[in-house]
Amino acid sequence: MNANKRILIVEDEKDIGELLKIQLESEGHDVTWHNDGAEALEAIQMADSDQSRPHDLYILDRMLPGVDGLEICKFIRMYKKTKRKPILMVTALTGPEQIVEGLDAGADDYVTKPFDLKILLARVRSLLRRMEHLQNEDQSTENTVWQIRDLKLDTVQCKAWIGEDELDLTLSEYKLLCSFMSQPGKVMTRNHLVESIQDGPVHVTDRTIDTHIFGLRKKLKQHSSLIETIRGIGYRVVNE
Repeated sequence: MNANKRILIVEDEKDIGELLKIQLESEGHDVTWHNDGAEALEAIQMADSDQSRPHDLYILDRMLPGVDGLEICKFIRMYKKTKRKPILMVTALTGPEQIVEGLDAGADDYVTKPFDLKILLARVRSLLRRMEHLQNEDQSTENTVWQIRDLKLDTVQCKAWIGEDELDLTLSEYKLLCSFMSQPGKVMTRNHLVESIQDGPVHVTDRTIDTHIFGLRKKLKQHSSLIETIRGIGYRVVNE
């Protein structure tokens, strides 16, 4: 992975903002730090203009002066030039419902305050690896096969295998597996997974998604541990 990435930090706590900037710059990244949400929105639009190289990753505090992190996250996902860029949300709000709000707003991952710096940097590296993986897929229209360990999924044939054995999946299980394997490491809320199954937001209970996940894990057999439960939040597939 090319270490020289452009990263935008939006954090109003000076000590945290300076620490993140120093640490990420020491890893070779080009880092910009803003402590105000409104200023950050303006900077995002300016930096991601046609005349500039876009940011590769956004690190957003949840609670900010001016415009909060949720609104910035939603803007990044709506703005054409940034909608596929990874977002790491940093929050002091540790309740599952508050973390779900951030993920549903478009964040790819989250870290709660106070955080372990090594864990945060590892999350940054993981998001940047995934971004490069998606970019490589975009550059190769023939790449329609995703694979993790012995688990393989072909989106053209709409089939999945463990080794040479084809899996007998329901349509919902197949769609869930597509969502997971297309973005390994991404935390997915139940709302996101409902949309991936139904092709639009509908009201279902958590038990509905949990039941589909239970069935999918059962069919994955020895690879069932690939699907991790994030308690109170949702699920993700391990990023290897």
